[in-house]
Amino acid sequence: MATPLPEPDQDKYDADERVKIICLGDSAVGKSKLMERFLMDGYRPQQLSTYALNLYQHSATVGGRSVLVDFWDTAGQERFQSMHPSYYHKAHACIMVFDVQRKVTYKNLANWYKELRDYRPEIPCLVVANKIDADAKVTQKSFNFAKKQGLPLYFVSAADGTNVVKVFKEAIHKAISYKQNSRDFMDEVMRELENFELEQTEQDSEKEDEEEEEEEGAVP
Repeated sequence: MATPLPEPDQDKYDADERVKIICLGDSAVGKSKLMERFLMDGYRPQQLSTYALNLYQHSATVGGRSVLVDFWDTAGQERFQSMHPSYYHKAHACIMVFDVQRKVTYKNLANWYKELRDYRPEIPCLVVANKIDADAKVTQKSFNFAKKQGLPLYFVSAADGTNVVKVFKEAIHKAISYKQNSRDFMDEVMRELENFELEQTEQDSEKEDEEEEEEEGAVP
């Protein structure tokens, strides 16, 4: 079970020019390495240790428009076999990674995918088979999970860069397309809950003030 975490401020993802892309998968499948390979140039992520995540920021130009992309990396949360709900909140796309050399990381994709769909039923998801540089023959194998779920599958290598840029560019395009064409039900529910909690807090505060005034009026 994931440790409860404070919620990062995610209102910025409501802006048209900003998208959030999350990465999922077991420990040591190469999620961070893939991001660093894509961003290159000695880029260092912003480590938000309070929230147990790494945030990689990237500026992309899509259709002549500048878009800010935040890539969220698990930073160890995945060892609990479950992510904190705030990790999924307002995400526009997901990159799900497994290690072609470790069968268990492939088998666990089903668990990660189920949790993703519990929180984000509709966002686009890409499946990434990483570390193909260790054995190029794996690209001839059939990985039925992606086919069964109707998800695109990419064979990549964070070590030599094969298909890394292609995957991330595709994820960015899918995230933007989803944001432009979706009225996400889960986001609406979260927003309604936040408004309800705010209203309740205000009502409770007003009630306390009234009770205090009544008590003061009752004092001789």
